[in-house]
Amino acid sequence: MKKISFQLIDWNGISKTISQGAAGKSISQMIEYPGLKIRIVEYSAGYLADHWCQKGHIVYCLEGEVTNEQENGDQFILKQGMGYIVTDDMSSHRSRTEKKAKLLIVDGDFLKSG
Repeated sequence: MKKISFQLIDWNGISKTISQGAAGKSISQMIEYPGLKIRIVEYSAGYLADHWCQKGHIVYCLEGEVTNEQENGDQFILKQGMGYIVTDDMSSHRSRTEKKAKLLIVDGDFLKSG
């Protein structure tokens, strides 16, 4: 694994990317290192992801509330101060919001299955 020296991250200086969901939009900021991606993602009110995701993540809810829907019908509500972790290919999930929400999401090779 590549080593990362100590670095401050000033999210105020990182560009934002807007993406449309099946409903609503997301605004993402991302920093990337080999095998590691760190994002802050803001979801608009009424957001629904446009796909089912099988990727692994570490997710922490910074603000608001997000419903994590599983393709099997299970639903989990993530409130401010809560998080979840999942390895690649261990669930099929998507995010949905009623009101605005903001998440910190970490993705990386260490979450690959197998």
